[in-house]
Amino acid sequence: MALTGRFVLLVALGVVPAVLAGMSGAPESWLALLGWLLLVIGAAAVDLSLAASPRAVAFTRELPDRVRLGEPVTSQLTVQNLGGRMLRATVRDGWEPSAGVAGPNRSRLAVPPGERRRMTLHLVPTRRGDRRTEQVTIRSAGPLGLWSRQATLSAPGRVRVLPPFHSRVHLPSRLTRLRELDGRTPLLIRGQGTEFDSIREYVRGDDVRSIDWRATARHIDPEVPGNTRLMVRTWRPERDRRIVVVADTSRTAAARIADEPRLDTSYEASLLLAALATHAGDRVDFLATDRRLRGRVHGASGPELLARMVDTMAGIDAELVEADWSLVPGQVRAVTSRRALVVLLTAADSPGSARGLLSVLPQLTSRHTVIVASVADPALVAARRARGDLDEVYAAAAAERGLLDGERVGAAVRRLGGQMVTAAPHELPPALADRYLELKAAGQL
Repeated sequence: MALTGRFVLLVALGVVPAVLAGMSGAPESWLALLGWLLLVIGAAAVDLSLAASPRAVAFTRELPDRVRLGEPVTSQLTVQNLGGRMLRATVRDGWEPSAGVAGPNRSRLAVPPGERRRMTLHLVPTRRGDRRTEQVTIRSAGPLGLWSRQATLSAPGRVRVLPPFHSRVHLPSRLTRLRELDGRTPLLIRGQGTEFDSIREYVRGDDVRSIDWRATARHIDPEVPGNTRLMVRTWRPERDRRIVVVADTSRTAAARIADEPRLDTSYEASLLLAALATHAGDRVDFLATDRRLRGRVHGASGPELLARMVDTMAGIDAELVEADWSLVPGQVRAVTSRRALVVLLTAADSPGSARGLLSVLPQLTSRHTVIVASVADPALVAARRARGDLDEVYAAAAAERGLLDGERVGAAVRRLGGQMVTAAPHELPPALADRYLELKAAGQL
């Protein structure tokens, strides 16, 4: 049972005059007060008995299964009155705060017996993963609205919030560069690489080392002296190569760089690289790991690859544990035994946090092409340039020390045979895609 403001106001209408009269010395005022209270309570009890049962209802939810982070979603809850009385109710849908309910989450509904009414909420989720609601609280009032009957009923609902993939805005320009590498643009730019493409006639400016003398001999016409056409081989970037993307989900991935978790930046870079590599005809596998394998996407291609990746990423957040890099070589071997491009998305900004990574890097570089991608903090670059007062000078010195540590880690990665990509959060995904295209053009995959 719950009291309403209307009941309190009704009691005050009789109590205040009775108290004022009692202060003036009229003894009948207290009897009038008692009578008024009994009258109001009796009316409220009758009103409560006429209220519909809040448990004689049925709920039906309409929710999209998936939505990208930051996109609005509409939640519709249908309330059906199974009782025989008019249901005058206030309904509260118990979404968790990270679901981002826009506006009040309570609605007043009047549902006749046997009919249904719909409650609509607009959500803008603020976190990835499964955003849930488990219960609905319904408060049923009588005709006078003095007392209400309240019950909390189970009505589970879930919407999976996927990574936003903001870096997809860089995909069209990278696909244009990829088509240029493949030699498929209207300008007929010759593709580079080591995978044979076709035979064509020699034109001035071609590399003479590409001349195919056997094909040239086949095109010699013995009946027409001097009619010799040189034929050259054309090449294209390799296809059907393996790319293994490993995202570090340990404690370092929980740090916020430029108001974005480091792990979210890793996801953005992984998705852009996977989309680009899929268009290039390469096969991509994704691993999320810290001290254990948190998620894996293997054997997918085309649109299914990105769908499975975002679905896997949605439920994985950083854990406050130290990464066990000794597991990574075995996890990569379980994915592929061929030479592959291995991309490690982790924090490589200090020798202490990168010690485990550097210890296992030779095992990977001996068999694979390895790229270590790390987020750089733009605040350090800005702090290094500030010299206004003593505090800023000390902050600049600390920032310089941090940047030098990052450079030392990058130099160590290169000495061990790997490559380093470091950029600000919004610049890391396109920078990683550019490095992939450079390797593709150079035939190093």
